[in-house]
Amino acid sequence: MNKSAKPRQWIADWIFRNLTRATAAFTFLVLAGIIGSLVYASWPSIMKFGPAFIWTSEWNPPMERFGALIPIYGTLITSIIALVIAVPVSFGIAIFLTELSPGWLRRPLGTAIELLAAIPSIVYGMWGLLVFAPIFAKYFQPAISATLGNVPFIGRLFSGPQMGIGLLAAGIILAIMIIPFIASVMRDVFEVTPTMLKESAYAVGSTTWEVVWNVVLPYTKVGVTGGIMLGLGRALGETMAVTFVIGNTNFLTDVSLYLPGNSITSALANEFAEAGPGLHTAALMELGLILFVITFIVLATSKLLLMRLQGAEGSRT
Repeated sequence: MNKSAKPRQWIADWIFRNLTRATAAFTFLVLAGIIGSLVYASWPSIMKFGPAFIWTSEWNPPMERFGALIPIYGTLITSIIALVIAVPVSFGIAIFLTELSPGWLRRPLGTAIELLAAIPSIVYGMWGLLVFAPIFAKYFQPAISATLGNVPFIGRLFSGPQMGIGLLAAGIILAIMIIPFIASVMRDVFEVTPTMLKESAYAVGSTTWEVVWNVVLPYTKVGVTGGIMLGLGRALGETMAVTFVIGNTNFLTDVSLYLPGNSITSALANEFAEAGPGLHTAALMELGLILFVITFIVLATSKLLLMRLQGAEGSRT
């Protein structure tokens, strides 16, 4: 063996190790730069309004009075609606593709679902405004009001003017957008369940539902949770589709999901180009900072949840 081979290998290893460290450090630098720039740009708003900016509902650019309550409320409500709809639908899609679908249908159906993720968000928004909203207002909102609207307590959520656009419509469009992401992750993790475990359950007389609930889900719950959190992160950051159908109003008069509202992303998309330098721009940047914090909290919570699930699995083992 050539004696100079070892020094060359050591040099190559040193270069590789430090290049990987540099890329990791670059990621942290970019993150720190984003946080720093958001804090710097929003500092006038932070100093002017303080913590009250979060729970103040007034948004009046001419009077330079700003509050983030309505955009925060709209962001959280539409994301929750999207998850409530998308998670069971994605679960059903994944179960059908992995357990029930005939072989000839599995691949084209899976490909079609994945193609939904490639549709631009502005197309979803245009479809939601021009096609979905009129149909939703004419056929679905009256039916929902006639059924769920009569249920005590939750009936107020489905009352009010039936315009087609609003918080509920935005949540449904978001659900359609995140279903491909959650369903693809669920399908992939369901497929890694050992066949022997499922066949053993079938051998002792378990039904398909019992196999899924007692074998597949416990084995893949970490991956399923990760897929759901991926969909939630996608819903929180969506801009154009929400902007088209949420209504873009900064008034909160009732808890009805039929009413138009606003979200952080739609407020930024609608007002940033027209905002003049000063407090208006600073308030919008603070909205961006709040969205960053919300996303960070969601990701951190999901990471802690995944760690607890993995720790519980390890302790049982």
